[in-house]
Amino acid sequence: MKVLLRILLLLALVVYLVFAVTRFNTPKDSKMCSQVNVCVEDSAKAVFITTTEIRNILGAAKVYPLGKKISEVDCYKMEKILSKNPFIKNALCYKTAGGQVVVKVEQRLPVMRVISDSGENYFIDSQGKIMPHMHYTADMAVATGHISHSYARKNLIPLGRLLQEDAFWNGQVQQIHVDSAGNMEMIPRVGEHVVYIGEPVDIPQKFERLKTFYERVLSNVGWNKYSRINIEYSNQIICKK
Repeated sequence: MKVLLRILLLLALVVYLVFAVTRFNTPKDSKMCSQVNVCVEDSAKAVFITTTEIRNILGAAKVYPLGKKISEVDCYKMEKILSKNPFIKNALCYKTAGGQVVVKVEQRLPVMRVISDSGENYFIDSQGKIMPHMHYTADMAVATGHISHSYARKNLIPLGRLLQEDAFWNGQVQQIHVDSAGNMEMIPRVGEHVVYIGEPVDIPQKFERLKTFYERVLSNVGWNKYSRINIEYSNQIICKK
């Protein structure tokens, strides 16, 4: 009898806890959305979309929740609409017990800007997503010349990652130019020389040799000593005054 009584008391406690959690964490159907908190989580790195633009996107789709009943706010629909934007990588929307709606957005951060001879002008991110050109506050290398989307995805994405992951190259590489044969040359921010890279193969090794050359040679003879530096070959660096 005592065991049965304990089981009944335990069941009653579990039922109460479930009721309490549901009761105090689920917004009332009649409660109105009193505030919308919008956050662009990685805005310190770059600003490709603003909180105002996010609010406008939701407003244009008639799903902006402010002033609506909490029970009528469709967070899943809001996420789907935001995720269609080319500058948004992920979107998370949820309601709070206090009658607020939180919208968190993660931007797509490009690794390079592309201006091709065909007239295209766009950004490309590390996943190969093409992002249209617009105002931006991120400082990154620009690739110009004979660049197709497939060339950009295959060759510029790995190079862009290398530049962003290395503080020295991120600050040194201003432009990458691609000729009609697909060969690359680099225009630096410091120095009046052009670096001929050649075919887009073994890029990390080529840049490592170039960094060593910068540190051991140019730092002593001057950054403007040569007009052209060729790092195309694996066993030598050819310089032209």
